[in-house]
Amino acid sequence: MATKRRRLSNPLALAVMVLLMEKSMHPYEIAQTLRRRGKDTTTKINYGSLYTVVQNLEKHGFVEVAGVQRRGNRPERTLYGITDAGREEAAEWLSDLLAVPATEYPIFETALSLMGILHPDEVVRLLEERLAGLDLQVASARGGLAKLYETLPRIFLVETEYQLHMLQAQAEWIRSFLDEVRSGSLEGVAQWRSFHETGEVPPEFRDLEDLEESPTDS
Repeated sequence: MATKRRRLSNPLALAVMVLLMEKSMHPYEIAQTLRRRGKDTTTKINYGSLYTVVQNLEKHGFVEVAGVQRRGNRPERTLYGITDAGREEAAEWLSDLLAVPATEYPIFETALSLMGILHPDEVVRLLEERLAGLDLQVASARGGLAKLYETLPRIFLVETEYQLHMLQAQAEWIRSFLDEVRSGSLEGVAQWRSFHETGEVPPEFRDLEDLEESPTDS
C-alpha cells in the first residue's frame, strides 16, 4: 500500500489542521499552543514558516478565514478555521502516516554508511561520544516522562514514549556494534583497519568492487 501524493507535505501543515479542529486560531496562537503541548519535539515549528504553511493551507482550501480578533490596542489578528476539505485531508494524511511504513533518510544512517573513510579507532571514539550523549538523553527523557505521567493521561504522551524507546534502541545497537569493533569480531573490520594502516585497498574489498562492476546475468 503506497501513500497518496499530497499537495502539501510539510508535517507542520498536518499539525496545524489537527489543532484547528479544536477551534479557530491565529497563527501566533497556533505556534504557542503547539509549543506548550510539546509538539515542537516531534514537528519543526518556525514562526515565520508557520505563516507560509497557513497561507498554503488556505490556498488549497483546507483552512479559511474565520474572523478577526481585536484585543485592546493590539493589532488585529486573523483567525483561521478548518474546512470540511481540511478535515478530510488531515484524517487521510494521518491515517497514511500511521498505517504505511515510509522510507526515511535519517542523517545518522547516512553517516554509518560512509564511516569507512575514518579509522576504526576513530569511529569507536566518536560512537562512544554519541553513546554518552544518548545515555544522558535517555535518563532525561525517563525523568521527564515520569513527571508527565503524574499530570497527563498516557494518551497524550505516546510520542514521548516512542522517542524514548528509539533512543534506547539506538544506544543498545551502538553498544553491540562497539563491542564487535573492539573485539575484532565484526566481519570486515580487519580489512577496514588494514586499509587505513597501509593505504591499500584489501583484496577482499577489491573483489567486492569487481562484483559490483560486472554485468548481471539476464
